[in-house]
Amino acid sequence: MSIFMLGVGPFITASIIMQLMTLVYPKLKEMYQEDGEAGRRKFSQYSRLLSVPLAGLQGFGLLTLLNQQGVLVGLSLEDKIISIIIVTAGAVLLMWMGELINEYGIGNGLSILIFAGIVAALPGAISQIILTYDPAQIPTYIGFVILSIIIVGGVVIVTEGERPVPITYAKQVRGMKTHGGVSTYLPIRVNNAGVMPIIFALSILLFPQLIVNFLAGVDNALVQDISSSVLNFLQNPWFYSTIYFFLVFGFTYFYSAVTFDPHTIATNLQKGGAFVPGVRPGASTEDHIAGILTRLTFFGALFLGVIAMLPLIMQEITGIQTLAIGGTGLLIVVSVVLDLVKKIEAQVTMREY
Repeated sequence: MSIFMLGVGPFITASIIMQLMTLVYPKLKEMYQEDGEAGRRKFSQYSRLLSVPLAGLQGFGLLTLLNQQGVLVGLSLEDKIISIIIVTAGAVLLMWMGELINEYGIGNGLSILIFAGIVAALPGAISQIILTYDPAQIPTYIGFVILSIIIVGGVVIVTEGERPVPITYAKQVRGMKTHGGVSTYLPIRVNNAGVMPIIFALSILLFPQLIVNFLAGVDNALVQDISSSVLNFLQNPWFYSTIYFFLVFGFTYFYSAVTFDPHTIATNLQKGGAFVPGVRPGASTEDHIAGILTRLTFFGALFLGVIAMLPLIMQEITGIQTLAIGGTGLLIVVSVVLDLVKKIEAQVTMREY
């Protein structure tokens, strides 16, 4: 039994809930988007506080499930309470490690921890392939390698892809000097959300399965029948893949809207004396940027959804369990490595200057 059995799931779930709450409570949205660094720190603190009871709840559900499956038997009430405290502490410790990486390290701490978990599973997956080697499956193995290379190339292209929106600063004469008149551009990425939509979708999909498994052990025939039917429905690969795709697609739009607000961008450009050539400042600029963002996000969301479904589709077609590092794993690994390289280059450049 692992102390880190809950992983970073509780903190991710808390982050999802807090970001969904920004749509309901304008004060939270203002705190997250407009109050600067201090507002984001307070928002993160609320997410951290919320993750503690969520970790306790998830720990209780998981331990109950393991008890029903016969993995943990004969636990007293005191043992259960101590076990819940231990796994909750493990989740909080992981959250703290992620925050330390954010503060003192390079890159996003949460993404790096997930990246480490994926890479740590590679030796076991490779050894399993070697032990179960079948010469008849060589074409399938070659197909997987080629597909992995194509996915890596696609991830790099989509992650690095951006649409430059031209920006011009108006000329201002102050005394004998002229300021402004500079032309630059506003980069809008094809995928503003990164890997977060996939992480969010996986966390959301985990909840129904955990609840249904928990209800399956209830001493009531009707509840057991309903739980069994729902569980069979959720375990259908094509249904699971379809729900997964739409969750990833929806969360990509949601996360892009949270992290890139056209209204704020348009307001800041107007305050700074900048404008998009051929577009009026203010509401027209906001609509122009929002339109570009919506079109780009569609392709980014479509790409993420296909990548998320790819391992499940390949498993259904070939009948072979894919590697531990499937389409989603490759997406996370490549995105984290790209981000890490950029952060290191930025640190090196700053040190040179």
